[in-house]
Amino acid sequence: MENQTFNSDFILLGLFNNSPTHTFFFVLVLGIFSVAFMGNTAIVLLICLDSQLHSPMYFLLNQLSLMDLMLICTTVPKMAFNYLSGKKSISLAGCGTQIFFYVSLLGAECFLLAAMAYDRYVAICQPLRYSLLMSQKICGLIAAASWILGSLDGVIETAVALSFSYCGAREIRHFFCDVPALLTLSCNDTLMFERMIFICCAIMLLFPVAVIIASYACIILAVIHLGSGEGRRKTFATCSSHLMVVGMYYGAAMFMYMRPTSAHSPTQDKLVSAFYTILTPMLNPLIYSLRNKEVARAFTKILGKGKSGEQSA
Repeated sequence: MENQTFNSDFILLGLFNNSPTHTFFFVLVLGIFSVAFMGNTAIVLLICLDSQLHSPMYFLLNQLSLMDLMLICTTVPKMAFNYLSGKKSISLAGCGTQIFFYVSLLGAECFLLAAMAYDRYVAICQPLRYSLLMSQKICGLIAAASWILGSLDGVIETAVALSFSYCGAREIRHFFCDVPALLTLSCNDTLMFERMIFICCAIMLLFPVAVIIASYACIILAVIHLGSGEGRRKTFATCSSHLMVVGMYYGAAMFMYMRPTSAHSPTQDKLVSAFYTILTPMLNPLIYSLRNKEVARAFTKILGKGKSGEQSA
């Protein structure tokens, strides 16, 4: 008979134990979380407050920072609370909530990064039609479609994952409720669901990657034909930030979700998940702000206003 404990909580084994080394890494993760939280919040506020940043490129960057902000808040606070309190439990509802937001935000970012690549393609290869092809209405529809498609994937995966029966100690060898880690505890045959996840990931990852590759192939061809070396430098500087983010994000996501569950190692999964759910959201605002003169200018402008306001007071 199946030893089902449907109403009991799951146990998140987490990333760290109480050793001095793990305590140091826990403090380091909290530091990274703080930088990511403040950096993405700053990007969102800067783009909202500075009228010169009210353009399609920065609107999409605003959405990316908002997604990153929500992503780190989905996993890290619960992990930190469990570590500090000594409690490792998470309710079925809490687990489902984490799965929904985590899967939805990952999917939404996949489509948004593809939209950002298309925006760069239009700006560089179709500059005379840019205002038409990337109008405010179209940008709003692109952002809305990213959120909706990501949420649809989140609803499906959460509903199916929580429909299974879970047995035994219900110990999740992870620091948050992730679908592959959860499936190893199921009493049911999850093969069909694993195949569905693979197909969903293929669509959610490979289609945007194809759009990104096509966009940058056209951009590279356009840059090669630019007569000015200064023009080439500016174009590559504009696109390199986005390519760095795409490489980090898609590389980790494909490694994590486009393999069968049997090929997953708990330790490996935790490290890769920590990279793109904690470290990548910290790097995104740093990459965009340090390599983008307009964001740096807006930040300096806001700081200057703050200092002048303090002096006048």
